[in-house]
Amino acid sequence: MPPQTRRASFPKVVIERETDSEESSSDEEEEIDEEGEAEDDVVEDEEVKATANDEEEKKLVVKKKTAITISLKKVCKVCKRTGHEAGFKGATYVDCPMKPCFLCKLPGHTTMTCPHRVATEYGVVPAPRRNTHNSLDYVFERQLRPQIPKMKPEFIIPDQVNCAVIRYHSRRVTCLEFHPTNNNILLSGDKKGQLGVWDFGKVYEKTVYGDIHDCILNNMKLNPRNDGTVYTGSSDGTASCTDLETGISSSLMNLNPNGWQGPSTWRMLYGLDINSEKGVVLVADNFGYLYTVDMRSNNVTGEPILIHKKGSKVVGLHCNPLQPDLLLSCGNDHFARIWDMRRLETGSSLHDLPHKRVVNSAYFSPLSGSKILTTSQDNRLRVWDSIFGSLDSPSREIVHSHDFNRHLTAFRAEWDPKDPSESLVVIGRYISENYNGTALHPIDFIDISTGQLVAEIMDPNITTISPVNKLHPCDDILASGSSRSLFIWRPKEKYEMEKPKDEKKIVLCGKAEKKSKRKSGDESDCDSDNDAFNTKGKNVKSKKPYLESTSKSKAKSSKKH
Repeated sequence: MPPQTRRASFPKVVIERETDSEESSSDEEEEIDEEGEAEDDVVEDEEVKATANDEEEKKLVVKKKTAITISLKKVCKVCKRTGHEAGFKGATYVDCPMKPCFLCKLPGHTTMTCPHRVATEYGVVPAPRRNTHNSLDYVFERQLRPQIPKMKPEFIIPDQVNCAVIRYHSRRVTCLEFHPTNNNILLSGDKKGQLGVWDFGKVYEKTVYGDIHDCILNNMKLNPRNDGTVYTGSSDGTASCTDLETGISSSLMNLNPNGWQGPSTWRMLYGLDINSEKGVVLVADNFGYLYTVDMRSNNVTGEPILIHKKGSKVVGLHCNPLQPDLLLSCGNDHFARIWDMRRLETGSSLHDLPHKRVVNSAYFSPLSGSKILTTSQDNRLRVWDSIFGSLDSPSREIVHSHDFNRHLTAFRAEWDPKDPSESLVVIGRYISENYNGTALHPIDFIDISTGQLVAEIMDPNITTISPVNKLHPCDDILASGSSRSLFIWRPKEKYEMEKPKDEKKIVLCGKAEKKSKRKSGDESDCDSDNDAFNTKGKNVKSKKPYLESTSKSKAKSSKKH
């Protein structure tokens, strides 16, 4: 074997700069590099010839190295072209000149001058006149219309932070649910798969279960027949049933029994809902399939059904509150679909509702179930006023800023379950606004019957985006998840009347708790989102078990009666 020679030349590096003077200086450096490299090539060739064996007739040829180019020019993150940049500069969003307005997606103006940004009505497209007098319209007018009040009640907006847990989770919050019987219990899931149980009435009583899922907890629903258990679906491909008192979970299904076999086969669960009439849990995956789990046996029943385009995520499922046989689904194939569960099979949807981009969520109205509200990634909220009429086009399209290009939990417009007129919804805003020199992302309350912005709430201490929001089913309370923190909002006037004098309402968890202690003599804190949750084990238990406090509250209420 001939002895190997050491390389004496290296690939030259060309640095591209914006100014001509800098480019000329770099050209001179390139000429010097070329001369030096030529000399190195000669030396290398002589070494190769001197050490080669006489028996070998082959000659080693040293190939020239191609130049490595490093560009220091500014590149737009939107169109990937040079000469301009797009994105946030403080509270101002700078549009890419090669693209239409980022907010309304229409050409001719920028986001800062967009008419939908400053108007109280967010670019509403009115419903067309429909002359469809069929039997369904007759049933709607006779049975459902009388139950809807003709006059709207006054909206009560929770606009002030009442209490909060800072850095409650170790990763960003992905979903929220209020407990149906205990008004002070809030459930939360995060990107790491943790399940949090927080009694915000006592603030300090909190529990985090960290061994239920291995990654993102995408959705959760409480068992309507047993409020001590919750069903969860995760990106690890498992659906679980968890006891809220002990944190013990049982696996309902595992779509990846053989572990990681590559992204083409890895299944993740996103959409989840419960059909209490049939006693089944419905879950959907990232390949477009729907699965049914029997709540009594906790086993999968039947074969999976393809309800969206194969290979697309089904991110949302919702059963009609009055007619549970009606199922509403939405996914990444730009469609929301209505299904009849009595004849559920591939291609048998009752109606397909097209959208221009990904549909983040789709919900029936909470009381009558006759309306549909969808949130799409094209900065539109779409409303159908009646599922009994024509569904070819939405009744209204409301322009709203929720198209994000960062790693965030998807924005979802949520109904107010207490509103008898079924017109008030809440959703976080992506584009920031300048409030006294601070860039804040408010939470919007919108009247979807007119498209009017009813209120925008913000707190100067919350500078992060709040994509996850949930309105309480009984009280005037809003829960919001912003990054790793949870906030409880109440109406300002009511809050000031009931505000205790000496009670602390802000709790710091994990690294933030250490930081507050170190200010009085300890060390500083690290603000990384990858920090491990500061616990002594996988589960953080509260001082009082969850069901103990629940049973006590039930006992007190029974004594009163």
